[in-house]
Amino acid sequence: MSKSRRIRMSNINLTSRKLSRRQILRGATLIGIGGLAAACAAPPAAQPAAQQPAAQQPAEAPKPAADAKGTYAVVVKIAGINWFNRMEEGVKEWGSENGVQAFLTGPEKADAALQIPIIENLIAQKVSALGVVPMDPDVLDPVLKKAMDAGIAVITHEASNQKSMHWDIEAFDNTAYGAHLMDFIAEKVGGEGEYAVFVGSLGSKTHNEWVDGGIARQKEKYPNMKLVGDKQETKDDSQIAYQKMKELLKAYPNLRAVQTSASTDAAGVGQAIEEAGLVGKIVVAGTSLPSISGKFIESGAVSMISFWDPKIAGKAMLKLAMMHIKGEPIGDGMDLGLPGYEKLIARDRVLYGNAWVDVTKENLSQYPF
Repeated sequence: MSKSRRIRMSNINLTSRKLSRRQILRGATLIGIGGLAAACAAPPAAQPAAQQPAAQQPAEAPKPAADAKGTYAVVVKIAGINWFNRMEEGVKEWGSENGVQAFLTGPEKADAALQIPIIENLIAQKVSALGVVPMDPDVLDPVLKKAMDAGIAVITHEASNQKSMHWDIEAFDNTAYGAHLMDFIAEKVGGEGEYAVFVGSLGSKTHNEWVDGGIARQKEKYPNMKLVGDKQETKDDSQIAYQKMKELLKAYPNLRAVQTSASTDAAGVGQAIEEAGLVGKIVVAGTSLPSISGKFIESGAVSMISFWDPKIAGKAMLKLAMMHIKGEPIGDGMDLGLPGYEKLIARDRVLYGNAWVDVTKENLSQYPF
């Protein structure tokens, strides 16, 4: 072989070796960026809401993942309260049933800003899936987008307006639920009198949909009822609800009813009513659990609580996450095999069940949680 030919061949081999090294480095970089990226590919982008029918057919499934046996984390508004303790039971039980690590965490105070570092830490840990109950969907949107970009399946709950998520699961249509609570209140007060509304957070889409649904029903069907004051924000704290109710009783001595939202609101409102000697004179109905507000139902300070079982909701989030990771079809009419979630209604990427339960003094003993 001539010297010039040997030089050309040497250059070719060197170029080949360099190319192979670049390819290897590129492949290593891709693997390091996110082993779950292919597993958790987002579903196709939704059409604008105006072009969507009320209910849709199952969305096209993403590519199946090689393995869904990862770590599943649920981040809630606030850790340690009964509502989310009950949800934690469902999360742990689902993990055991499916042979995966599943756990629940949350901040010590109900503050959307405190949820962010928790989610950031879970992204760094490369969990397979995040179930999130946002305190404020807008505040959490950037960090949830970051999770999705990292290949993590993101399922939200109580957040039908969340932009960055793969799916949101709601226990029921929130506007209809709020109207249902108002119908109960209106019947008890004979369709007349002043009423107030409570929300855990002014940024909570779900809580506002409940009270807005109630207010709309009042205006539509009960013209002799009147909303007084602004929405009372309680930060999911029964003592704040208690103080707000005491202030309302002073400001509006003719108050006849209250519709509450956070699980702790009814207990705080009921306590204020008991202390004021107004049991039987003010109707209170809203979302809570028997373990939180049961004693006020028994005393008559609270007339009715409604809820969906957070244990089942926790399971629903995680089941959807696993289905998304596996590439299974998700959409209208599907059955999650969980009570209240047997025939879901899909609107864009939001799924609605039919899972609310009403509890009064008559059936309180049937729900020991």
